Amino acid sequence: MTLTFNPDKYKELLTVYLPKLIKTEAENDQALAMVEDLMHRERTPEENEVYQLLIILIEKFEQEYYQPNQQNNPGSMLLFLLEESDKTRKDLVPVLGTEDIVNNILSGQEKINAEQARKLGDFFYVESSLFME
Repeated sequence: MTLTFNPDKYKELLTVYLPKLIKTEAENDQALAMVEDLMHRERTPEENEVYQLLIILIEKFEQEYYQPNQQNNPGSMLLFLLEESDKTRKDLVPVLGTEDIVNNILSGQEKINAEQARKLGDFFYVESSLFME
């Protein structure tokens, strides 16, 4: 059975979560709490859209606020999602292939390729673009 996207339910969720550009640490903390709430449950397609939107907004804020002159950091996003989802490096081995690949990516010695980004996106239920530079 395929779940279909319900625009009315999505509108309701947008009203509840009120996603917007994050401009302060307090707003970032609030968005992180919402992501935490959504992360630890089975999400509907509509909740998953809000979840992905919030992650993108958080990443944008943190990139500009904490690392204003650095480009997108897929390794940091991967570490953030690992921590927030209570998963470990070992959980990434089936996704990325080997423990060496996981360690090289997390240490910044190896970049995430497009196929790995797609697999990570599926694994964490987020947009694969979060893992691309």
